[in-house]
Amino acid sequence: MPALSPATAWLVLLVAGLCEVVWAIGLKYTEGFTRLVPSAWTLAAMAASVVLLAWSLKTLPVGTAYAVWTGIGAVGTALLGMMLFSESREVARLVCIGLIVAGILGLKLVTK
Repeated sequence: MPALSPATAWLVLLVAGLCEVVWAIGLKYTEGFTRLVPSAWTLAAMAASVVLLAWSLKTLPVGTAYAVWTGIGAVGTALLGMMLFSESREVARLVCIGLIVAGILGLKLVTK
């Protein structure tokens, strides 16, 4: 995989984070990897997420990229958990999710 321009590396990292959300939510549907189709999609999303993260690391600093990747996964999974599984929507929880988003944006702004 060739090195990426910084803008493209950030886009690839975003897609990697979204793939992380897919596999995290997919785990719920695999029922302990006993269901074939959800298990296959979950494993494919896991692989895509890690490969895309690795590709973005050719350009972005590892600490920044990893923090953003996990942040996207955490925020996306928490929000989908609320929508799909009726998880808590307490104000404190939403504030904490907002702080993660602020951290992601902050890292983006200070990383060249």
